[in-house]
Amino acid sequence: CEYECPFARVWIPDADEVWKSAELTKNYKHGDSTLHLTLEDGMDIEHKLDDKTKNLPHLRNPDILVGENDLTALSYLHEPAVLHNLKVRFTDSKLIYTYCGIVLVAINPYENLPIYGSDIINAYSGQNMGDMDPHIFAVAEEAYKQMARDERNQSIIVSGESGAGKTVSAKYAMRYFATVSGAATEANVEEKVLASNPIMEAIGNAKTTRNDNSSRFGKYIEIGFDKRYRIIGANMRTYLLEKSRVVFQADEERNYHIFYQLCASSHLPEFKNLKLGSADVFHCTNQGRNPVIDGVDDAKEMCTTQHAFSLLGINELNQKGLFQVLAAILHLGNVEIKDRDSDSSIIPPNNRHLTVFCELMGVTYQDMSHWLCHKKLKTAQETYIKPIPRLQASNARDALAKHIYAKVFNWIVDHVNKSLRATVKQHSFIGVLDIYGFETFEINSFEQFCINYANEKLQQQFNMHVFKLEQEEYLKEQIPWTLIDFYDNQPCINLIEAKMGVLDLLDEECKMPKGSDDSWAQKLYNTHLKTCSLFEKPRMSNKAFIIQHFADKVQYQCDGFLEKNKDTVNEEQINVLKASKLDLLVELFQDEAKVTSPTGTAPGGRTRLSVKPKEVRSGASSKEHKKTVGCQFRNSLAMLMETLNATTPHYVRCIKPNDLKFPFTFDPKRAVQQLRACGVLETIRISAAGFPSRWTYQEFFSRYRVLMKQKDVLSDRRLTCRNVLEKLVQDQDKYQFGKTKIFFRAGQVAYLEKLRADKLRKACVRIQKTIRCWLVRKKYLRKKHAAITIQRYTRGHQARCLVKYMRQTLAAITIQKFQRMCVQRKVYLQKQAAALVMQTILRAYMARQKYQGLLRNHKAVFIQKHVRGWLARQRYKRSLRAIVYLQCCIRRMKAKKELKKLKIEARSVEHFKKLNVGMENKIMQLQRKLDEQAKDNRVTSERLNCLETSHAVESEKLKVEVSKLKGIEEEAKNNANRVTSLLEQLERLRKELTTTQKEKKTIEDWATKYRDEMEKMVAELKQQNGLLKTEKDDLNRMIKEQSQQMTEKMTRALAEETQQLESDLNEERSRYQNLLTEHLRLEERYDDLKEEITLSVSVPKPGHRRTDSTHSSNGSECTYNSEFAESEESSRHGEDVTRGMDTSLTLKLQKRVTELEQEKSSLRNELENKEEQFQRARVRVQPQYYTILLQYYARQELDSENKKLKHDLTAMRQSLLGNAGAGAGAPGSPPYKVLMDQLNSSCEELEVRKEEVLILRSQLVSQKEAMQHKETMTEPVHYAEDVHKMKDSGAITQAYLGLKETNRSPTADFHRLNEDRELWLVYEGLEETNRLLEGQMQQQRRSYDNEVEVLRGELQSVKEENNRQQQLLAQNLQLPPEARIEASLQHEITRLTNENLEMLRTEDPTAYRSAKVNILRRMVDLMEQLEKQDKTIRKLKKQLKVFSKKIGEMGAGHVETISPGQMVEETVRPVNIPRREKDFQGMLEYKKEDELKLVKNLILELKPRGVAVNLIPGLPAYILFMCLRHADYVNDDQKVRTLLTSTINSIKKILKKRGDDFETVSFWLSNTCRFLHCLKQYSGDESFMKHNTPKQNDHCLSNFDLAEYRQVLSDLAIQIYQQLIKCMENILQPMIVSGMLEHETIQGVSGVKPTGLRKRTSSIADEGTYTLESILRQLSAFHSTMCQHGTDPELIKQVVKQQFYIIGAVTLNNLLLRKDMCSWSKGMQIRYNVSQLEEWLRDKSLMLCGAKETLEPLIQAAQLLQVKKKTDEDAEAICSMCNSLSTSQIVKVLNLYTPVNEFEERVSVTFIRTIQTRLRDRCETPQLLMDTKIIYPVTFPFNPSSLALETIQIPGSLNLAFLTRV
Repeated sequence: CEYECPFARVWIPDADEVWKSAELTKNYKHGDSTLHLTLEDGMDIEHKLDDKTKNLPHLRNPDILVGENDLTALSYLHEPAVLHNLKVRFTDSKLIYTYCGIVLVAINPYENLPIYGSDIINAYSGQNMGDMDPHIFAVAEEAYKQMARDERNQSIIVSGESGAGKTVSAKYAMRYFATVSGAATEANVEEKVLASNPIMEAIGNAKTTRNDNSSRFGKYIEIGFDKRYRIIGANMRTYLLEKSRVVFQADEERNYHIFYQLCASSHLPEFKNLKLGSADVFHCTNQGRNPVIDGVDDAKEMCTTQHAFSLLGINELNQKGLFQVLAAILHLGNVEIKDRDSDSSIIPPNNRHLTVFCELMGVTYQDMSHWLCHKKLKTAQETYIKPIPRLQASNARDALAKHIYAKVFNWIVDHVNKSLRATVKQHSFIGVLDIYGFETFEINSFEQFCINYANEKLQQQFNMHVFKLEQEEYLKEQIPWTLIDFYDNQPCINLIEAKMGVLDLLDEECKMPKGSDDSWAQKLYNTHLKTCSLFEKPRMSNKAFIIQHFADKVQYQCDGFLEKNKDTVNEEQINVLKASKLDLLVELFQDEAKVTSPTGTAPGGRTRLSVKPKEVRSGASSKEHKKTVGCQFRNSLAMLMETLNATTPHYVRCIKPNDLKFPFTFDPKRAVQQLRACGVLETIRISAAGFPSRWTYQEFFSRYRVLMKQKDVLSDRRLTCRNVLEKLVQDQDKYQFGKTKIFFRAGQVAYLEKLRADKLRKACVRIQKTIRCWLVRKKYLRKKHAAITIQRYTRGHQARCLVKYMRQTLAAITIQKFQRMCVQRKVYLQKQAAALVMQTILRAYMARQKYQGLLRNHKAVFIQKHVRGWLARQRYKRSLRAIVYLQCCIRRMKAKKELKKLKIEARSVEHFKKLNVGMENKIMQLQRKLDEQAKDNRVTSERLNCLETSHAVESEKLKVEVSKLKGIEEEAKNNANRVTSLLEQLERLRKELTTTQKEKKTIEDWATKYRDEMEKMVAELKQQNGLLKTEKDDLNRMIKEQSQQMTEKMTRALAEETQQLESDLNEERSRYQNLLTEHLRLEERYDDLKEEITLSVSVPKPGHRRTDSTHSSNGSECTYNSEFAESEESSRHGEDVTRGMDTSLTLKLQKRVTELEQEKSSLRNELENKEEQFQRARVRVQPQYYTILLQYYARQELDSENKKLKHDLTAMRQSLLGNAGAGAGAPGSPPYKVLMDQLNSSCEELEVRKEEVLILRSQLVSQKEAMQHKETMTEPVHYAEDVHKMKDSGAITQAYLGLKETNRSPTADFHRLNEDRELWLVYEGLEETNRLLEGQMQQQRRSYDNEVEVLRGELQSVKEENNRQQQLLAQNLQLPPEARIEASLQHEITRLTNENLEMLRTEDPTAYRSAKVNILRRMVDLMEQLEKQDKTIRKLKKQLKVFSKKIGEMGAGHVETISPGQMVEETVRPVNIPRREKDFQGMLEYKKEDELKLVKNLILELKPRGVAVNLIPGLPAYILFMCLRHADYVNDDQKVRTLLTSTINSIKKILKKRGDDFETVSFWLSNTCRFLHCLKQYSGDESFMKHNTPKQNDHCLSNFDLAEYRQVLSDLAIQIYQQLIKCMENILQPMIVSGMLEHETIQGVSGVKPTGLRKRTSSIADEGTYTLESILRQLSAFHSTMCQHGTDPELIKQVVKQQFYIIGAVTLNNLLLRKDMCSWSKGMQIRYNVSQLEEWLRDKSLMLCGAKETLEPLIQAAQLLQVKKKTDEDAEAICSMCNSLSTSQIVKVLNLYTPVNEFEERVSVTFIRTIQTRLRDRCETPQLLMDTKIIYPVTFPFNPSSLALETIQIPGSLNLAFLTRV
């Protein structure tokens, strides 16, 4: 027993948390009355068992089972386990959906979650219900799939109390059906179905204390489908509208939304006449005192409601009438009724609100005010009008308001149903029931009674269905079973609806004249109190009763039951309303007396009148008219149950987690109350009574393999599981063996999990023991090694100390030895020095004596040498003078002879000419240059002479003045001799001198002081100058830095702009390709509808069987007829049928196609503009004369064509001359004359054109020379003068500042230099003169430098022009004479045009523009003339061809008449015939009538496999292009057009017929691209001809420009590419999830957990299961197929990138939607699978195609599953690692992380919140799933072919024998 084990965990009851977890601290023994427990908070308690039952507390499930998707997967099935599992999933994992067997439990999160988008819908579409996490979409998909598979109608029953989210769940279910099924017509039925929701919410939903958008009525919506399971219509039934809310609302509640929407929109013009205001003004909307809902804009909601009305076909007039009636209800609620007396009441006259009510309703004020305060009583004889008291009048007013609103509600429901009604026959339907859940309040009345009655019926149906499914499962598996006892609530239903039941007695009491609630209560007591155990009477009340429902006991108050059941209203008030002028109001009440079927739109809202008609009606009609609300509700409920029993039900139970509307807050009390009420616990009880846990044999073996020994494992899995279970579980009643599954009783899985965990724990202990032993041993070995190391180092230290001592001893001995040696060495050295001194003195004396003797000898020899040398030189000089004299005489004689001879030769003219040949021009040039330089030198010398002359004059003047001064000085000296006569005067002047000296000293002091001040001022100025220089340097540096920054900024801006343009280009390309896809889809849709209309007359369409919900509406359409050309009769018949059918639909489609075509063309133009902008951003500047050059190039091509034609004509002439012997082809024959005349006229016209070109050239040359002369004469001079002016002004300014500073400094020395200042003035004048001369010299030097620079520039340009001319000359020399002349002519024209334009641009912009216009006009004229010439050439070609054929025929006839002898003589001549047969031009000729055969054999009936394997890649494209070349060659535009059109249409047809065949789509994608490349390669455009051979350039198209067809083919290639991607996606889609996620590539890493009733796809590789190897094989097959077809490598890379994106996106999306896949072991599996995909890329050399990057989100998700998730450091690492995942995806993976084994830990809520905080600043989309429908924009890079067209051979297997090679 589990309780006998210590530490067993149990659940004990708790008052606050309902159930609390505890753990046993002491083993339980049988008979113990208490349990010793420890709570989770550590508190020890003793739990007493019940003395009577001795029931033990519920056991707790293992942690590994907590948080499961299906509650039936729990081993222990009981209330606390269910409650705890829901709480963990809701609060910790933020999962609001959970399965409970066949029931989906949905908990309201009170928060908007991103789990309902179209991406989620696509993810759940086509999936099995157990394969994905629980979701409302999974239930909807299951219903949709069963409807298609079982051919049975379905129902989805959504129940729950107010605020639990029933309406939202039903809304999402309908949205799912509308999305996955599509509509069968163009009326957009699915939009109308969804548009009915805002209308019904506006008129039927209100704010309550429990819910801001509570549905106050029940509804059952039937969504109809056709045979192809597409939505065709819908129908709605409503139940039990809460009319009392119109006139009364509790605190914190609101009336229906529509009233507040009207009040919020009262300021709009269309609502002014309603005279509304704020909602606080009206009594019907202000009772709750909270008219505003947070986050809801009522005015905006009003717009949504109006749009929904319009979408559902309710026109503006009816809308206006509805709003008038609703506004009138608000005004009616404000009508004040006062007491007249105790028995009567009155409305004050001119009541404003009643006046407005009457105006809006179109009734009279007097009638309405009268009948609001009176009533009519009828007897058998007469009628009485009786006033009523104020209270009754107020009740009558409120009853009228409720009745009017009920009528409006029913009218809207009727019109919604009319709008949603199907126009074709309904094949099946899915019903969605949104109805109240079980309700119990403090005061429960008639409404709660009806609601609980309906829930009793639904619970009975639910119990029967669950029991039926359970028993069917046992029968299917053939296991023995006993009848399961379950709660049957039939007695409670009988108490309510049986004869003499509660409703029967209530209707009977309503028929009584004086019936009351008290009397009805007494009847209930008397009838049921003693006979029914489910009926009770409260102890303290006689006006209430208690019914024991399946969920709980409910006490109902009898007050108001009769009144609400009758639902009476004053008949006279209704008559007043019937007389209204408002048409809508009359329509509302026109069926007042009609019998309403219980199956009507809103039986709960029908109103019964208690007044009697004037005429006596039949008994049946009266009886039907008097049906009570309870009777109507019972009938409609019976019909609802009949409908539900006829369908397959699916259950959704909505739970409200708390009453405060806090997001993700779980209140256990409220939750368990609703779980008991909604039947979830009953499902658990039924499941627990049987075998709730079920395993397949393979899953059981995989999970519990660890409990088996090797000898227990057999080949038969079933026998192995049986043997193991018999050993592990002794009680055989605890399990049963079925055909495919093992069934376990409750608790057995937990027991097996405990055994498994114990076994794993023992294994872990053993592993830990071994590892710890290894660790300790490693530690011991490290310590031992450390001890040995210490010993080694200690011994080493001791050895080093010993060695040190020994070294010190040896050193001491060595020191002593060397000291003693030093002493002895000093003594020795002293003695040695004394001996050396004595020897030195002696040896020196002997040496000096010897030196004196040698010196005397040397001097004697020197004297002798010089004497002898002088004598020899004298003799030599005499001899040399004699020899030189003789030589001079001889040479003079020879020179005279030579001079005489030269003078004779000089007189000869011929000799002079020989010397001057070729030198005249050079001499003239040199002479001109010498003259110019001489002229310049003369000018310069004249200027210098002038300067020298002026300088000499000034010098002379100065010399004269100096001589005068000297004379004066001499006179002064002479006068000084007269001293004696002037002594007296000198004495007198001495006194004056003394005075003057004093004054001088004063002046000198002042001058010194002034000089010091000036020096100080100069220093300050220098300092300021230095500062200014520093500032200038700083400013220069800043300017340089700023310029550098600006340059970098501009570079970055340019790069960003380029990147932005590239991204915009990709976006535009993607939009364009998406529009192409939409255009193709609409075309296919149009063709299918046309064919369907054509075939619907005679051929019935078979029923469509839906196999996969992933197919969209256009994916399951009918197949296309594969015939290439239909007969005219059938086409006319189809047109007649089509014309007879719905033409409006065809017009709509045609209009839509036209709009898409326009949008396509606009997008194409926009794309071209973007590309042009992108090119302009990359190449900023384009030459303005680019157009002229293009025209020149075109003229050049035409001229080359002319030369080619001329060459052909010359060859033809030669051939004709060669055959001169033939009579027919002789030169005198008529054909030859005509041919020669045409040739001569063509040559003459060509010569005329050349003369015109030469004239143009001469005009341009003359214009250039004139402009050059003008430029050299004017522009440089002005420019130089301007420059000189600028420089001279600067020089003058600097000279002036220098002169100013120079004049300041010597002011202190004036008196020192000269007393009378004459010498100083002379010096100052000389300095000024020198400065002026220096300035003039500098000016002349600058002008000279400028002139030299200009001459150097001209010289450089002349050199460049000379080099260019030499290069052109060298190139022209290599050309033939004709081409040489033509090339030089073209070059001259281009050069002169450019030079003239540049000259005019720099000189005069206006003249430049006019010249440019003139040149363009002239070029246009030339182009027109060339076009005319081209036409003439084409005519000549045609005539030449005709004449050549005639000449050939004549020549053949002539050959026949030649004699045999002549044939023998000329047999050697035709040697070139074989060569001409092989010299093909790469063209294929076909007849016009063979075009259909060509297209049929080459496209429609071609088998791609045979062509791809046996022939060259792209052969059909080459053949089509060669045929196109021939059509272009013969200049047949119609043939070109029809061939291209037929090719494109045929490719579209074959792709539509076999578009799901990957091989076909790949084959035609490759051939379409090759055909497109051929059109580009041979288009003649130079950008596409760079890689062509000369032969390929000769094969270019010559007559037609097919650029538009290239664009059409590019669009076709894009469509084929997208179809290829879709085809691959359809093939890969079923493999991805199984191969990447479910299959265990690494066996044994992850175990299979219990899955409950909703079994998932097994991860074990069974037969037929896809594995990773399947995906890799399929990818290899795709790759090899494309390679065989010759697909471009760049295109293959794009396809592989798209494949890997699909694999990564689908895998990640399923990972995010499957809780069982988010584990550590699954992360390892994913990473291994991704590595295998990368290895595949490596093998195929595709690592650089970008495919690996598309798997990055999946790789990061797998890493996230494996990394540590505890600390803040882990959170930081996760945030930095998962940069490719969005925040919502990271949080979703962390929330879904589920341990597979007990040793793993869950991710804490705190850690997830830390992650969210760190990722808060990320800017990203909130989308959870990746968009698997994204297709990257495709590009087709130009890939020229090196294959020569003339070498292509056509195989016979293609059946193209009618083609002829040309």
